[in-house]
Amino acid sequence: MTVVVWIADDTWQDCVDAARAHSDDFLLLHVSDHDVPGAAHGAFAGLFGRGHSSRDPGTRVDDLAAGHAAQLLDAAAERLGLPCAKEARIGRVEHEVVAAAREASLLILCRDGDVSHAGPRSLGPATRFVVDHALCPVLLVWPS
Repeated sequence: MTVVVWIADDTWQDCVDAARAHSDDFLLLHVSDHDVPGAAHGAFAGLFGRGHSSRDPGTRVDDLAAGHAAQLLDAAAERLGLPCAKEARIGRVEHEVVAAAREASLLILCRDGDVSHAGPRSLGPATRFVVDHALCPVLLVWPS
């Protein structure tokens, strides 16, 4: 079975370190939220109309997000030091993570809220959604 490791910008190192304790196949997953490029596309179209698509900043934002995801996944794969698959998705982050983990044997993710104390506030909204909706076991890691 596959261990899905959610590679989020601020906490990916802790998730990768926790993954090394497992010996399954690994999928390193990064999800870029579709809201930012969508807002840039919409704002540009609203200001200049749809006839200027070659200068649409949303396309540049899409390219930057893809490049960032690729760099982060490469760094995570190097830190893992084991064979793994890498996948970058774009969409509603929490929905994409749950979908990617649908057939997984384990999902590894990190607390991303107020980690000064235990409790529900130590999870951000997307992480809370994933913990509540994942169909596989979840390993919830404390950030270092």
